[in-house]
Amino acid sequence: MKRIGAVLEKALNALMAFCLAFMSILVFGNVVLRYAFNSGITWSEEMSRFLFIWMSFLGAVGALKDHDHLGVDTLVRKLPTGAKRVVFVISNAIVLYVLYLLLDGSWKMTMSGLESKAPATGLPMAFIYGTGLVVSIGMSLIILYHLYQALFRPGAIEELTRMKESEEEIMTAAPVEHEAAEWAHGRTQGAAGGER
Repeated sequence: MKRIGAVLEKALNALMAFCLAFMSILVFGNVVLRYAFNSGITWSEEMSRFLFIWMSFLGAVGALKDHDHLGVDTLVRKLPTGAKRVVFVISNAIVLYVLYLLLDGSWKMTMSGLESKAPATGLPMAFIYGTGLVVSIGMSLIILYHLYQALFRPGAIEELTRMKESEEEIMTAAPVEHEAAEWAHGRTQGAAGGER
C-alpha cells in the first residue's frame, strides 16, 4: 500500500511540475514574442489558465495527503482519544459528502462540456471540468484511507488530528528556543573570558 502511495505521490508531483513548467514557458515565451517580435502565441493565455487550474486542483489533493490544509485543532487537541476519533470520523464523513456533491456536479458539467470548445485552444471544456472529477475521486480515496487508519490503527488518531505547526505550538516553542540561545551565548562569552 505504501509503495502504491509513493508512486501516486511521485506522479502527482510530476504532473504539478509539468503544469508549472509548461505554464511558465508559455507565459515567458509569449511576453518575449510580444515585445521583441510584435507577435505572440494566440492560445498561450488560455492554455496557461487551464494549466493553472489543473495545478491548483492537483495541489489540493497533495495538500490533503500531507495534512497541509488549513484547520483549527484547538478544541480537538484537548479531547480524549475516543472523542477525537468520533469528531474525526464525523468531520471526514461531512467532507466525503461534499466531495460526492463535487463529483456529481463535475460529472454533469464534464458531460455537457464535451461538445463545447474553448475559443483559443479548441480543447473541449470537459478538459477543465474534469478537474473536479480527479480531485473528488483523489480526495475521497485519501479520506477513506485516513478513516481506515483512524478506526483500525492504534495511535493513528493523534497523528491524523494534529495540524502542522499550529500557532499555539510556535508560541510555546519560541520562549524555549530563546532561552536555549541565551544559554548558548552565555557559555560562549564565559569560554571567551567573560564580558569586559
